[in-house]
Amino acid sequence: MRLLSYAVIIYMLLAFAWWSVLLFVKNKDAFEAKTEYYKIISIAQHESKDLNEYYQSPVYLELATKYKRQEYMILGEGIVFILSLIVGVWMINRGYHREVQLAQQKRNFLLSISHELKSPLSSIRLILETIQKRELEPAQTLKLTTNGIHENDRLTSLVNNLLIATRMETNYEPSYERFHLKKIVEDLVEHYKIINPDFQFECHIQENMHPVNAEKSGIVSVINNLVENAVKYSKELKKIVVEISQDTHGSTISVLDSGIGISEQEKKNVFNRFYRIGNEDTRATKGTGLGLYIVRQIVMAHGGKVYIKDNKPTGSIFTVELPTNTG
Repeated sequence: MRLLSYAVIIYMLLAFAWWSVLLFVKNKDAFEAKTEYYKIISIAQHESKDLNEYYQSPVYLELATKYKRQEYMILGEGIVFILSLIVGVWMINRGYHREVQLAQQKRNFLLSISHELKSPLSSIRLILETIQKRELEPAQTLKLTTNGIHENDRLTSLVNNLLIATRMETNYEPSYERFHLKKIVEDLVEHYKIINPDFQFECHIQENMHPVNAEKSGIVSVINNLVENAVKYSKELKKIVVEISQDTHGSTISVLDSGIGISEQEKKNVFNRFYRIGNEDTRATKGTGLGLYIVRQIVMAHGGKVYIKDNKPTGSIFTVELPTNTG
C-alpha cells in the first residue's frame, strides 16, 4: 500500500512537471506569436519605423508585461502546488505512522491485559487450593494469605485503572472534596511496605499541611500509580521516596526512585495511552501502559501538571503539582 502511494505521488510530481513545461512553452509561443502579429501591423501602419522603435512601443511593453506576469503566475502556482503536495504527503505519512503505532500499542495492551488478568487469578487459585488441600504451619498460612492479598490488590488496581481509563474517554470531571494528603500517602506507603518487604520506603511530609480540594479517589489513583511504577522499574537499588509539600500556589507530590531511569525520548511518550517500551512478548516488567496516562489525565483535569526529572545518580523523579483551588 505504501509503495502504491509513493508511486502515485511520483506520478503526480512528474505529471505536474510535464504540464508546467507545456504551460511555459505555450505561454512563450503565444507571446512570440502576438509579438510578431503586432510587429507586422505596427510597421505596416507606419506606427514604428524599425524593430527598436517597436520594442519600445506601448503595445510591445504591455505584451511583455503580461508575458512576465503569466510566467510568475505559473511559477507561483507550481510552488504552491508542490508545497501543498509535500504538506499533504507529510500529514498522511504522519497519520499512517500514528495509526500503525496505535494499532501496535493496542495489540501490546491486549497481550498485556490478558497476562495481567490471568496471573493474579491463577496465583489466588493456587493459594486457595494449597490452603484447602494441605495442613500448613501458621507462618506458611500467613505467607500464603499475604501473597493472596497482594495478588488481589494487583487485580483490583488493574480493574480500577481500566475503569478510570474508560472514564477518561468521556468528559471526565473530578468530584471535589476536602481531605488531607498526609493520611492518604502514609496509608499507601505502609501498604507498599507490607507487600514489598525488600524495598526501602521513605515518606517526607511537610508539617502543618492544609486540606486539599480535589477528587480523593483520583489523587489516590495518581499516587498509587506513581509508586507502583517506581516499584516496577527499580530492580537493583530498591529505594523509593515520597515527598509532599505545600505553598501558596498549591500542593506538590513527588515520587523518587533509583531505578533504570527514563531517556529523554521516552519522557515525551510515557504519558501516552498504551505506551510501553519494547514489545509485550519480550518485556519482563508488568503493566498495561495505562498508569501514567491516567496520572496525567487526572492531574490535568484538576488544573495541575505532571513532569519527569532525572534522579541522581540513577532513577526518575515524578512530580505532580496541584493548584490551591482546583474546584
